[in-house]
Amino acid sequence: MGEKLYKKKNSAIHNQGLFAKCFIPKNSRVIEYVGEKISKKESSKRALEWEESAQKSGEGLVYIFELNEEWDIDGRIGENPARYINHSCGGNCEAINDDGEIWIYSIKDIEEGEELSYDYGYDMEHFLDHPCLCGTKKCIGYIVREDQRMKVKKLLRNSKKKVTKE
Repeated sequence: MGEKLYKKKNSAIHNQGLFAKCFIPKNSRVIEYVGEKISKKESSKRALEWEESAQKSGEGLVYIFELNEEWDIDGRIGENPARYINHSCGGNCEAINDDGEIWIYSIKDIEEGEELSYDYGYDMEHFLDHPCLCGTKKCIGYIVREDQRMKVKKLLRNSKKKVTKE
């Protein structure tokens, strides 16, 4: 295995993050997201338990990645530095299921010292539970996958109009 392309440091986005140790060219394999392979049933159970605990503590909510229709990976278990990569609405990486392994790839050139980030791809169903602190121009204040951000913006505008009228 080659030298690590990243280092863990304090992050303005969410306490800790991973940062590029050197220049990382676009389309590079940066880090594998690893953890315990668990069933969908176990995954749902853990996610609900962790979310309840995390809302009280302010820790990251969920570290579970979907592998396929039967299995997920719980990234909280074991040595998994990739779990420190923060969400950003304008990320420089993406997570790809590469033949049963989750790999983080760069989607643009990343300069030394730049924080690694990607769109977590959360559905808008519970967007109020997932505030976003990335601060990019694309950010709407909540962690929601890109194709649903306009819907959330519209919902937020409409709810502000209702509050203003009352």
